[in-house]
Amino acid sequence: MLRVLVTFAPVAGLLTLTPGATTALVVRNALRGGRRHAFLTTSGSSMGVLVWGCCAAAGVAALVAASSSAFDVIKLVGAVVLVVMGLRSLLGSGHLGSGAAPSAPSLVSDRRALRDGLITSLANPKLAVFFVALFPQFVPRGTPVLPATLAMVGVLVSFDLIWYSVLAALVSRAKRRFVEGRWARRVERLTGAVLVGLGVRLALERR
Repeated sequence: MLRVLVTFAPVAGLLTLTPGATTALVVRNALRGGRRHAFLTTSGSSMGVLVWGCCAAAGVAALVAASSSAFDVIKLVGAVVLVVMGLRSLLGSGHLGSGAAPSAPSLVSDRRALRDGLITSLANPKLAVFFVALFPQFVPRGTPVLPATLAMVGVLVSFDLIWYSVLAALVSRAKRRFVEGRWARRVERLTGAVLVGLGVRLALERR
């Protein structure tokens, strides 16, 4: 098991650092609601990764990967989610966080931040294909598959939580020092455009 984790850790690190929809979401929510919302987005995304990883360990993800219809449906749902969140940023729905104490509306925003991260991961069928293709390569012959797969999922989730928490802290600090006001709005629009682009790419992408 230790050999599996040592071999898999560098790959997990590279996967975590690769920019994608979660990166854009964390940046956007760090600008809107500060470190708290970005961390909740990260937590939601990690929960989705954990679900797909457990499904891969149980064999469910293999069924999704093998079914073109299921893959396409989940892919289109994910594309719609990304485009809607991107348009919300581009059109100015919501507001940039000011660091005030949490209120009823901010609690709703907290739930939305968590939900955004979770739905973005769950609506990404490429995770199912990816996990089913990746995990077996790191399980030596004779090693119990289920514990090894769950251990690799744990490594991925841990790396995600660490990296995106650091990213959230950096963006929050940069927002306070450099991008308050109109610059913050420009950055939010940029991340919105990135989300729309990722959604369109996902919708048009073939397996």
